[in-house]
Parts: sequence; structure tokens; C-alpha cells
Amino acid sequence: MQCSWKAVLLLALASIAIQYTAIRTFTAKSFHTCPGLAEAGLAERLCEESPTFAYNLSRKTHILILATTRSGSSFVGQLFNQHLDVFYLFEPLYHVQNTLIPRFTQGKSPADRRVMLGASRDLLRSLYDCDLYFLENYIKPPPVNHTTDRIFRRGASRVLCSRPVCDPPGPADLVLEEGDCVRKCGLLNLTVAAEACRERSHVAIKTVRVPEVNDLRALVEDPRLNLKVIQLVRDPRGILASRSETFRDTYRLWRLWYGTGRKPYNLDVTQLTTVCEDFSNSVSTGLMRPPWLKGKYMLVRYEDLARNPMKKTEEIYGFLGIPLDSHVARWIQNNTRGDPTLGKHKYGTVRNSAATAEKWRFRLSYDIVAFAQNACQQVLAQLGYKIATSEEELKNPSVSLVEERDFRPFS
Repeated sequence: MQCSWKAVLLLALASIAIQYTAIRTFTAKSFHTCPGLAEAGLAERLCEESPTFAYNLSRKTHILILATTRSGSSFVGQLFNQHLDVFYLFEPLYHVQNTLIPRFTQGKSPADRRVMLGASRDLLRSLYDCDLYFLENYIKPPPVNHTTDRIFRRGASRVLCSRPVCDPPGPADLVLEEGDCVRKCGLLNLTVAAEACRERSHVAIKTVRVPEVNDLRALVEDPRLNLKVIQLVRDPRGILASRSETFRDTYRLWRLWYGTGRKPYNLDVTQLTTVCEDFSNSVSTGLMRPPWLKGKYMLVRYEDLARNPMKKTEEIYGFLGIPLDSHVARWIQNNTRGDPTLGKHKYGTVRNSAATAEKWRFRLSYDIVAFAQNACQQVLAQLGYKIATSEEELKNPSVSLVEERDFRPFS
């Protein structure tokens, strides 16, 4: 009987030891798995060499701003960039796209899309783990001793442009503008940047390079991440007007249509319809409220944020469960009631936000708007954007084309 009792005790202790070892291994393991790199045929040296960061992730909230180009995503990104306890990265998936797209003949096939999304998810996992070395797989030319000057839009990240990551001349609390950051900070040391990331309680990333929220399901369901998705949408007519003004060469035929009143026969309508299809697919998923998105998803219309930035920002931070930093509130005050002439830079965020929201109505002719409304009628209805039925209605600023809708977070 005594031997039997001892045997049971030893088995129990051995079981506890095995479970403890498994838990330690699981929590210390770095997030990335590198399937995207393997499919793309890239070297996995950094994947193997990159150190793991074993620290308590339970306190971190991981935030992804899911948007499309010219939808107000830079503005939303600043609502997190200004928070002193948030490590914010502006479009790190640019590096994935820039590295992989040249390897594809078209870049639009289902196989190419799978590789892109696989690599993007791997990189996001690593960045939320503050593993910045993994980013080196996609930086050209490769960093030397983990230092580089090739980080896309480094200056849009406050942490990457302030001490200790950057040590510019001037007072200790100096905040550099984006252009000054590039000139005054020198090479970015990814080791120091990773340390700064780990010192903050939350990580926020903005991307316009993931088409739909469905593409993020593997990350949302990853138990090692506390990922919350802010999906930013904007009236597709406004996106079209902004892109035509900003990307003048790419959208030359749309501008030609506006200037001549005649639709070019070779107009690339996918520049508009792709936006609407991605929005519609993604929003449909979000509004159906599948269990895997519960507590993880919030839909934000740019127009609502522009008209009442402080109220909407409070709602966003309430959804995330993060206290609103006074620096964020001050930034909103300074950057949403500004002189419109200060916001002329195409990626700038200083502007009168309320006046900007429906400015597109005076940049597009009614025939272009009517075409856009026909092509995007489903998503316009889903998101509460009204149809302009005439030239007079389109140009009348007293008639809003944005319905009052209350898109509450899925909690």
C-alpha cells in the first residue's frame, strides 16, 4: 500500500513538472511561425535567429486599425500615436508588400494573395510581440547590426522619434515633426526600439494593406494576442475624390472625366469597385457579429469621427478599455479645428475635420457621383450614406448625405 501511494505521488509530481515546462515553453515562444516567408521562398535566417521576448502579455491590448487609402486612417492613427503608453507603428506591412509584390507576375492571383496575407499575419504577430527583428526580413537593403534608415514613414511614430530611440539635440521632451525625425534621428536601432515597445502597455498598428476583417481571423482568435480591430470606413465617393486629388497620375482618367464631362472608355473602374467590395464584405462580417469577433470589433465611420472627434475618440478608448491620455485630448483640440491651409500636405492631419468630412461633394461632378452610387449602392446602404439624387442636392451643404447611425462596438 505504501509503495502504491508513493508511486501515485511521483506520477502526480511528474505530471505537474511536465505541465509547467509546457506552459513555460508556450508563453516564452515567439509569436511568428514564418509560413509566409517559406511560401515566398525567402531565407528564414532571421526567423531562426530572432530572439524570443518572454514577458507578460496579459496586460497588453493589441490594436489594429483596419482601413483603406484616403479614408482618414492617418488621423485615426494619431489618436493612438499621441498616447504615451502606446507603441504605434504606421504601415509596417508596406515592407511586406514592397518585398513580395515584385516576386509576383500579377500580384492579384488567389495564390499571391494567400502568400501576402500569410506573411502579413506573421509580421503582425511578431510586431505585437515587440519582435522588430522579424521586420528585417522585408527591409531592403537589409539592416546592418539591426540598424536601418529604411523604415517606412518612421516619422509618423512618436516613439521612434523620441528618446531613447532617438536622441536629437534639444530639450528632453522635444517632439519632432515627421520630416525633422528623418533628418535628426539618424539610423533606427531596432533593438532599442523593441525595448521601447516592451516598456509600453499597448501596441497599435495601422494598415491599409489587409482587405477584409475575415483575413484577420487567425490573429483575432490567437489566444496569445489580445487583439481588437478598429475598422475605419468612409463614404467611397469621398475616398474617390481624395485619391483623385492625391494620386494624380494613377487617377488621371477620373480627373479627365471631371475636366471634360466625358467618361474615358479605358477608365479603371476597379479603383472604385474594389474599395466598395472590400468594405461590403468586411462590414457584412462585422455586422453579422460572429462569435469570433465578440469583444474584438468596432466599426467607425470617418464622418462621425470628423464631426465629433472627442466624443467618438472616447467611445473608441472605452471599447478598448484603455484610459484616454490627456495628450490625445490635447492633440484632438489642436488638430481638428485648424486652419485648412495648414492641412495641405497630402498625408497631413491638421485640418478642420468637420468641414473636411463632406468636402468631396464639391470635387466631383454629378455624373461621376451617380456612377459611383450605382457601383457602390450596397455598401452605401450598409453604412448609411445617402444617395444624391441631383446636382443641386449634391452641392447643397445644408443637406447631409450621412445618415444618423449608431454603430456600437460588438461587446
